[in-house]
Amino acid sequence: MKTRSAVCHHARLPFAFSLFLVACLAIITGCGTSNPDFKPYSALPSKDAKDAPLREADVVKIDFPGASTLDTVQTVRRDGKITLPVVGEVVAAGKTPVELQKELVKLYAKELVSSKEITVSVQQSAFPIFVTGAVMKPGKLLSDSPMTALEAIMESGGPDYTRANLKSVRIIRTQDNHTKNFTINLKGLENSTSIDIFYLQPGDIVYVPEKIVWF
Repeated sequence: MKTRSAVCHHARLPFAFSLFLVACLAIITGCGTSNPDFKPYSALPSKDAKDAPLREADVVKIDFPGASTLDTVQTVRRDGKITLPVVGEVVAAGKTPVELQKELVKLYAKELVSSKEITVSVQQSAFPIFVTGAVMKPGKLLSDSPMTALEAIMESGGPDYTRANLKSVRIIRTQDNHTKNFTINLKGLENSTSIDIFYLQPGDIVYVPEKIVWF
């Protein structure tokens, strides 16, 4: 009933003013989106968060206050490991900086005589994005800065315009052991109209479907 009364109310407005309202609504609709997950980079974990698990390509600084010669800066490799002096390879991916600190204190127990303290801090944080479907170079991307679905597609060589259905690009996101699907419209790449801006989160899959061809 609420929608019906609103329609009736607008019907009584002067015709010119009604046209103005329609034009404004078109502008707002073209620039915005109803998707609740169109959020800025602040939705991602802080690079300095002590409770954020380390991931591939994260850069960590490891300080030994009691043995500065052991200080090192390491990048988490694809296999999730880092290589440290004396103790060798250590699995870092999946552990928080605090958890890694505790493990290193145990591993370096014999070397740390004057101070049993070790500090692990994140210097640079990267997160993985996967792009698949009708793009030129599907695969895995690593980003250490805000990235939109459009940017991820362009980093993957851009869409294959001969077969890509840009009007229904899907974002597949896993949260709390559940999968969410979002659909965005990037058709504006072809006809110079508005494009949905969707900021990605770690582990998102960007899927560009193919056009349906009727024979």
